[in-house]
Amino acid sequence: MSHRCARFIPKFLSVSLTLAMIMLILASCGGSKVETTPAFTPASTLSLSSTAFQDAESIPTKYTCSGQNVSPPLAWSTLPQGAQTFVLITFDLDAGEFTHWVLFNLPSDISELQEAISPQGQLPAGALEGKNSFGKTGYRGPCPPSGRPHRYQFTLYAVDQSLDLKAGASWNQILEAMQGHVLALGQLMGTYQR
Repeated sequence: MSHRCARFIPKFLSVSLTLAMIMLILASCGGSKVETTPAFTPASTLSLSSTAFQDAESIPTKYTCSGQNVSPPLAWSTLPQGAQTFVLITFDLDAGEFTHWVLFNLPSDISELQEAISPQGQLPAGALEGKNSFGKTGYRGPCPPSGRPHRYQFTLYAVDQSLDLKAGASWNQILEAMQGHVLALGQLMGTYQR
């Protein structure tokens, strides 16, 4: 990074400064690209869907902070051979990959999550929730500032092992633990505007 750009990054940077802010500074100063997620190249894909909304369509208010703030129903295709667990991570793609839901060690014998499974509902046996960007475990629905719509991406990973992590793990810890173990992934994106 050039000396010209370094002056825009204060010496008192705290852990709470988001990676997105650093990315914006580097991009504007001509710095190198910052990788925000590991590069997964699985051999197959999963078909992730919801009965509540279609891919690239609006997420109903019920599943947002303006409604009941419950998790939407999700379903996916048959898992690939060798998969032991699933990981589900939900990002706000327009807020620096702000996480809304971090769920891991979902059993491989399920292919759907019912509505309101988190935080009010019962998780499948063995499943754990990580800490989202609100600093809490469990699902927190879309809650963008008023203005343009934000995109919310649900990403489901089929993993060949259980992750040796405790409840409350961060998405960074989970993604690091998945390196080299992702067999397939599926994505579903919905939008929401207030």
